[in-house]
Amino acid sequence: MRISSLFAAAFIFIFSTINNAQETDKEGSQDHPLLSRIPGYYISEQIIKDFDVYTSPYIETENVWEGKLTQINYSLKEGSKEFSFIQIIRNYENAVKKLSGKILLSETRILHAKIEKNKAVTYISVEAYNDGRDYTLIIVESKPMEDEVTIDSASLNKGISELGKVAVYGIYFDTGKSVVKPESKTAIDEIVKLLKQNPQLKLFVVGHTDTDGILESNMKLSSERAASVVKALIENGIQAARLKSSGVGPYCPVESNKTEVGKAKNRRVELVEMF
Repeated sequence: MRISSLFAAAFIFIFSTINNAQETDKEGSQDHPLLSRIPGYYISEQIIKDFDVYTSPYIETENVWEGKLTQINYSLKEGSKEFSFIQIIRNYENAVKKLSGKILLSETRILHAKIEKNKAVTYISVEAYNDGRDYTLIIVESKPMEDEVTIDSASLNKGISELGKVAVYGIYFDTGKSVVKPESKTAIDEIVKLLKQNPQLKLFVVGHTDTDGILESNMKLSSERAASVVKALIENGIQAARLKSSGVGPYCPVESNKTEVGKAKNRRVELVEMF
């Protein structure tokens, strides 16, 4: 009987040790410097990607976030104080408000928010589940995707000379909008330089979208975006007769629309030589 008791005690000790070891932060993981964890939770998983796309199924506007993505899964340690869904959400909601952030969505177990500072936009998603024993924090620090080809007049000219067209990924719009964003200035300036260096060159400016949303809306949006780019070029001294805008919506993808990264590549403006 004594041997059995000792064996049981040893088993409990070993099981407890293993369980505690499993409740430590995943090796190499750490809290995001912007927002920390709720006390009593450990990091069970962490994923960091230099550039990725997160599409929220919970909101209809500002629901596509692109940039550096950090996903941290938190789990409650055994014996720690338990938190309800609403406690988890309110904790992060208050933290965001202290950083002068804007709440995009706040429900029982889901929070979406954004923080704008020094022209940088950071999006935040918190989703709690398993009665509050687990929750996921996603932080997307918006930044342009690093293009495979540097956006300059020389590379643009090379693409047009060799293929008759070139894709430009440095022109930015808000989701569902057609106004050219200020951070597009570098790309616009290089297109202007290209046209001034080649006074005989005429261009179709063609807008492209991914397959998300309604086809008719995407066709309209791609046309409006292309027209906005033409307008920006004219405002920078290019003759209107040298430019013509058009939109083809999702009809000419360069990658599969089955992945978020593919969708990001398909959302683009192309310059096509016009004769």
